[in-house]
Amino acid sequence: MENNYLGQTGIKVSKMCFGALTVGPLQKNLSPKEGGRVIEYAFNKGVNFIDTAEMYESYEHIRQGLKAFNRSDVVIASKSYAYNKQGAEKAVYDALKALNTDYLDVFLMHEQESVHTIRGHYEALETYIRLKEKGVIRAVGLSTHHVAGVEAAIKYDEIEVIHPILNVSGLGIVDGSRDQMYEKIQSFKKKGGGVFSMKPLGGGNLLNRIEDSFDYVLSLDGIDSIALGMQNTLEVDYNVARFNQEPIDGSVRQALKGQRRDLHIADWCTGCGACLKRCHQEALYIEGDKARVKKDLCVLCGYCATVCPDFCIKVV
Repeated sequence: MENNYLGQTGIKVSKMCFGALTVGPLQKNLSPKEGGRVIEYAFNKGVNFIDTAEMYESYEHIRQGLKAFNRSDVVIASKSYAYNKQGAEKAVYDALKALNTDYLDVFLMHEQESVHTIRGHYEALETYIRLKEKGVIRAVGLSTHHVAGVEAAIKYDEIEVIHPILNVSGLGIVDGSRDQMYEKIQSFKKKGGGVFSMKPLGGGNLLNRIEDSFDYVLSLDGIDSIALGMQNTLEVDYNVARFNQEPIDGSVRQALKGQRRDLHIADWCTGCGACLKRCHQEALYIEGDKARVKKDLCVLCGYCATVCPDFCIKVV
């Protein structure tokens, strides 16, 4: 598989990054052992880069999946919503312990919307920079669903890596179009930044346009790696073949077309509205005292499930 340097960080990553959100409790809810098998399978296929987050609860899955690999051959990125020194240090050291590692390759401020949210999280960013100086982190940056988030990252020399949403339909970009997002990504890249994009299939919503979706993201210059959520070895096989420009078995192609992910809201939902406040895509609404989903806006991130007091939301 093609490998690229992540900007000027000196970190070399596979063109395909394993998005670990999908194996954890917010989505497929595989056991650490089951999820670890899928991760190990992908890494044996040439992937060397994996993305996770504090809230994904997938550290144990990753630890299980990477047991057979040398730590120096693996690139791990994680992220946190921490906004102060205490929270940032805890997020990093909790990750180190859970992953059984001495360092993290990339650590990001999670879901930054603009220059204002970066300012609000700047104490955490300073903490990550200090931890980088100690060798605990190799590179720092941010993830974002906002064009304004990438635009803000351009203004901060401290931010070395961005993890923006980008796909053929622009699904999930909160404040602009795909072309506007890509234009800002290119500007960040020109200043030497590293870029690994997310959700090329719109969280599964673009599976009916899977060929167009892959053609689009794989044709773009300036994207060092592309994070894809994968739940099983079938998805790994298809994705690796597409990234390697290899023929795809017809049975694999047909089986994937039959897969569909949905946000499921259980009958016991009380309509409290906590999920609506959490959803930056404005994909949720209340009807008949229950939460409902606008499928054309939902990117199946599962973040709404983290604030549901009754545990009634799941991506399945």
